[in-house]
Amino acid sequence: MSEMQNIQWFPGHMTKTKRQIQANLKLVDAVAEILDARIPVSSRNPDLNKLIQNKPKVILLNKCDMANQTATKMWIDYYKKQGVKAIAVDCKSGRGLNKFPQSVNEVMSEKINRLKSKGMKNPMMRIMIVGIPNVGKSSFINRVSRQNRARVEDRPGVTRGNQWFTISNNLEMLDTPGVLWPKFDDKIVGEHLAFTGAVKDQILDIELLAVRLLDFLKQLKPDDFIARFKLDKDELDSTDSYDLLKIIGKKRGMLVSGGEIDTERAAIMLLDEFRAAKLGRITVEMPYGELK
Repeated sequence: MSEMQNIQWFPGHMTKTKRQIQANLKLVDAVAEILDARIPVSSRNPDLNKLIQNKPKVILLNKCDMANQTATKMWIDYYKKQGVKAIAVDCKSGRGLNKFPQSVNEVMSEKINRLKSKGMKNPMMRIMIVGIPNVGKSSFINRVSRQNRARVEDRPGVTRGNQWFTISNNLEMLDTPGVLWPKFDDKIVGEHLAFTGAVKDQILDIELLAVRLLDFLKQLKPDDFIARFKLDKDELDSTDSYDLLKIIGKKRGMLVSGGEIDTERAAIMLLDEFRAAKLGRITVEMPYGELK
């Protein structure tokens, strides 16, 4: 799918962000990385681990209300086996965010206990939030800062010019120093980001993207998708994805003069409904192969 290979972010922005993150890492004790729970692989920047090195990390699997619940649990287990704490959240509704402070305390327990042994009663931990565009980082920051309006005042150890917010009685958040950008070396990454709306549709062939999404949906056969368009499960195996797009368009009455099916309109509708989770709670990327 060569059209996807043309998607690129601005490398200059990425270089600037890397510098900002590296400069701010010395100010924080841990890093929180926000991923899209539907595409945990494609929604992260592979350079992040090199940047943060040995800093403790918490992963927030955002938009969990749109992802398959079993798949999200599998991802949390996958990260746990790698020694990484992950929690399922929805940054818009606030679901799961109450677990965030405790999760940070868990990954920072060794340092907290060490500081307490030196006489500090309630040592303050500082965390930086990172993520690629459109993954929900702004929603997270807005919700947390709205719930905790008290910004941290200037004091020793807190650099001027950075925005800090109190999350709990022993946790402060550094407003993100910039955004990381995904890499499109693999065209599948571009496709998956486009499925979820992380890439603007205007730069893509919308019908080709809808056909690629149907390739995936045909394999997964989500019940909500089949019921919504009154499809036959057996028919999915034998129908070409472009023909399936036409079938869906016809069922929705998307016809133009002469009785032809408006496949562009059908493609836009299909992608809109997928992104709104109207086709079911679907996870595109799995840690252990296909979801059974």
